Parts: sequence; C-alpha cells; structure tokens
Amino acid sequence: MRDGETGLRVCGVTVRRRGVTVLDGAELTAPPATVTGLVAREADAATVLADVICGLVRPARGGVRLDGADLTRAAPHERTRRGVARTFRRPALFGGLTVWENVLVAAETHALTREMPGRTRRDRRRRRREARRKAGRVADALLERVGIAAYARLRAGRVPPDVARLAELARALATGPRLLVLDEPSAGLPVPRSRALEVLLRDLAAEGPAVLLIERDLEPMIGVCDVLHLMSGGRVVTSGSPFEVWQACRRRPATAVGR
Repeated sequence: MRDGETGLRVCGVTVRRRGVTVLDGAELTAPPATVTGLVAREADAATVLADVICGLVRPARGGVRLDGADLTRAAPHERTRRGVARTFRRPALFGGLTVWENVLVAAETHALTREMPGRTRRDRRRRRREARRKAGRVADALLERVGIAAYARLRAGRVPPDVARLAELARALATGPRLLVLDEPSAGLPVPRSRALEVLLRDLAAEGPAVLLIERDLEPMIGVCDVLHLMSGGRVVTSGSPFEVWQACRRRPATAVGR
C-alpha cells in the first residue's frame, strides 16, 4: 500500500483479445468524493476497462490500485469486499428473485463479509448479526432512494428495463462501496429518471466514495462529472474538466464522441 494514495488508479492497462489490442496502456484516476467520467468512442473498450477494475478480466500489462492497495491480482469477490461495486451495461439481476430480494442479498452478504469493528471475536460476531438483521431496512431505504420502491415485491425478471437498471444500482450501493463503477447507467432511462440519477450521483459522491461513470456520449456527462477522461484507440487521450474535454473534442474531431 502506498501512503497517501486515495481513490482509484488505473496504471498502464493493456488487454488483448484474439490478437486485437482492446486497451493500450490505459491510465486514469478517480478520486474519492468525485464523479469521474469516462467517455469512449469504442464502448466495448470502456466496458473491458470496467471489467479489469472489477477483476473480471486480467490485463496483459498494467494494474489497478484502490486507496493505495494493489488489486491487480485480487479476485472479484475480494475486490467487492474491499469496496469495489459495479453495474453493467445490461443489468445482471437474479430474475427469479424480487427486486427487494436482489438488494437484500447484497446487503446481507456485505454484513457477513465486511471488516467489523470490535475488541473481541465475540463482539465482532454480535455486531455482524446485528448488521444482518438490519439488511431488510437497508434494502427498503436504497430502493426508496433510487426511486423504485413501488416495484420492490415484483420479480426482477419482469420489471421494465429502466427499473432493472436502477435496481442494480441499489444492489451495488448495498455493498457500501468505496468505488462505484457505473457502465452506461442512464441508458434507456426516461428523462425524469435520468435527471434524478444525475442528482443522486452527485449526492453519492458527496458522501465520500469515488464514482466512475462510463458513457458513450459526452452530453450526459457534462452536468454531473467533476473530471472527464476521453478514451480513443484503447487509451485515454484527453483528461480535464467537462468544459476542457468538450473543447478538445471541438479542436480534434477525430477523437470526438457523441455530443
């Protein structure tokens, strides 16, 4: 662990698939209490980078650090335990469970696996049992927060796509993340839900975690992100404030994405 290093740091990540270089020395940072955006001309490249961050893909070169700890070789479940949470471009809920049960499972798992304070093992077990008993209330509160409490008792496989997307976000939040990676979270959302999501992401970042927001287009990022990274050709080519990246896209049309 490196003293003083906080948030996410992706260091020179290269990924090759079937002889094709998908990521070519990609580097970015996502500080705590900040909404960091990643806009990519190649959506698949951005998703692969999210997979690398979460441990689903191992890079040929480079690494991933969170709060100074090297996670490059850590398994996905270990990264979850250390505070990495993620949503997918296509929501991956348990369709046979209700929306509420999907979030409950995540809250219970977090209660059972997170580091628990306590002077003795018995004290820590007691605190863990208490946290697990509160998991139902956690699920209720998160579904209310993302705006889909009315769908709590419906099977996740039968709810509208926008509800499934927000349910997956609630499930990710149930793990108490220090890093939240969101892959196109606004895709398919009606305008009111999309605007509410922007406010929610700002509020979440203000509570402390690093938020990494991945989108194909620049426009949805401008009002919500503090920092933007523009990816082209498998590497980050421009970084800065949303205005600075927008200006760079105007000056260099070859790197521009949807605006």
